[in-house]
Amino acid sequence: MKERLQEIKEEALKQIQSSDDEKQLQDVRVYFLGKKGQITEVLKGMGKLSKEERPVIGQLANEVRDEITEALESKKTKLEQAAMERQLKEESIDVTLPGRPAQVGGPHLLRKVIRNIEDLFTGMGYQVAEGPEVETDFYNFESLNLPKNHPARDMQDSFFITEELLMRTQTSPVQARTLRKHEGKGPVKIICPGKVYRRDTDDATHSHQFTQIEGLYVDENVRMSDLKGTLNEFAKHLFGEERAIRLRPSFFPFTEPSVEMDISCKICGGEGCSVCKGSGWIEILGAGMVHPNVLEMAGFDSEKYSGFAFGMGPERIAMLKYGIEDIRHFYTNDVRFLKQFHGV
Repeated sequence: MKERLQEIKEEALKQIQSSDDEKQLQDVRVYFLGKKGQITEVLKGMGKLSKEERPVIGQLANEVRDEITEALESKKTKLEQAAMERQLKEESIDVTLPGRPAQVGGPHLLRKVIRNIEDLFTGMGYQVAEGPEVETDFYNFESLNLPKNHPARDMQDSFFITEELLMRTQTSPVQARTLRKHEGKGPVKIICPGKVYRRDTDDATHSHQFTQIEGLYVDENVRMSDLKGTLNEFAKHLFGEERAIRLRPSFFPFTEPSVEMDISCKICGGEGCSVCKGSGWIEILGAGMVHPNVLEMAGFDSEKYSGFAFGMGPERIAMLKYGIEDIRHFYTNDVRFLKQFHGV
């Protein structure tokens, strides 16, 4: 039995050494150390031995088993290391290669236009004011000289939530709220950017939701010439130093007198073309001197204070400035369209 155990050890060590992968190594383990393995088969003959021989053969069998087990573990470790080295070699990364460029986004074109306008007016001493998009009838209409049943309300179809709540149709309510906060004491100098809502049928020039920026300046001795100078500075900042402006009489319930402001067409330089419909001018915004009734309802003495207000649509400004023909492009989230203006 001693000779047989020695043969098993030598044969096992030889097979372990020649194993090329863990599957072969496992087969060797089962063949020599398993329940039906070679060492187990030898130990089944222990009953035929004398009492003196049994401990000797048992100890030898344990020593052979331990040597085979140690050799198996050692070989397994080497195979695992070799496999890891092969994997590292096959999956190696060339760190000298340039990395994949990450796609970088940018602000939406409307956000850029709004920020540009905000920068201009804050540099002129205006503060940015904001208010709720769900507004009361009082602030959206009545406080702006539009009492209930006033015919001018028909100019704007509105999204009413209840009889007294609606989605604001303009950012003018922010002006009314700010005036009330000042409790009749000037000066008040604000611009009010934000989203507004009107029941329009969406097409190339209309949208049920769009953005608006309004401005308000109330103080003692504010004149129409102050309004014209402010708008002239705005036009040159947004459209270029060569742009001229003109003011045409108009009507808004919350200003008196009221005007529409046009800028000279940048395509034809005022000579007349298809863009300006042959007039040489393009309408850009509405403005006027704050109506005395609006001042009085906000607690201001209209004999002491005066002011001007103006309102513009960033979408229209962006369309004119960058030659965009359809307002819906701003809201369809087409990345191909938006990418064109990352650098502006």
